[in-house]
Amino acid sequence: MIDFLKHFEQYIKVSDQLKEELSKRVIFKTFAKGDILHSADRICTKSYFIQKGLLRLYFLKDGKEISEYFSCEGDWTNSPRSFIQQKLDIYYIDAIEQTDVYILEVHDLVLLFNNFPEMERYSRLSMGSTFGYMLERITSMRFTTAKEKYEHFCQVYQGIYHRIPLGMVASYLGITQETLSRIRAEK
Repeated sequence: MIDFLKHFEQYIKVSDQLKEELSKRVIFKTFAKGDILHSADRICTKSYFIQKGLLRLYFLKDGKEISEYFSCEGDWTNSPRSFIQQKLDIYYIDAIEQTDVYILEVHDLVLLFNNFPEMERYSRLSMGSTFGYMLERITSMRFTTAKEKYEHFCQVYQGIYHRIPLGMVASYLGITQETLSRIRAEK
């Protein structure tokens, strides 16, 4: 729970009352490698804070898994549109390796937002970095070569890219595994 609370303290002052409410509302769980945490046929009602491990958000296109992003220690993961709008969308979440998470239900998050104004500040500040990352990813996907995309990927996922299977990396980059292998061999 300490890592979980330290994460919040990077953005806001966490009062004793907020600590108490958070500790009452989060659930700790371990997922095995390959476990599906969220499926596209369900509305996403949970957000996962990763204490240890690695998760992937992906969708299916013509039966193939397309990796959208990866999350590791200190990150939150959910199916964003489904979680916020409480509607179905296209995303799945799976564990790339054994992963320990704290789970917060959407109704508990709403309660925290309604009762602790600092939680809205936390959300705004933490989402700013996510928004910046997504804009950077879009630019990379649209305007760079396969090699530049891979270099950007290695920079963004600096501490974890070696933990992600190559097929998932290739699908994230929108290139074939063969192309990825050639790019990696050039280094």
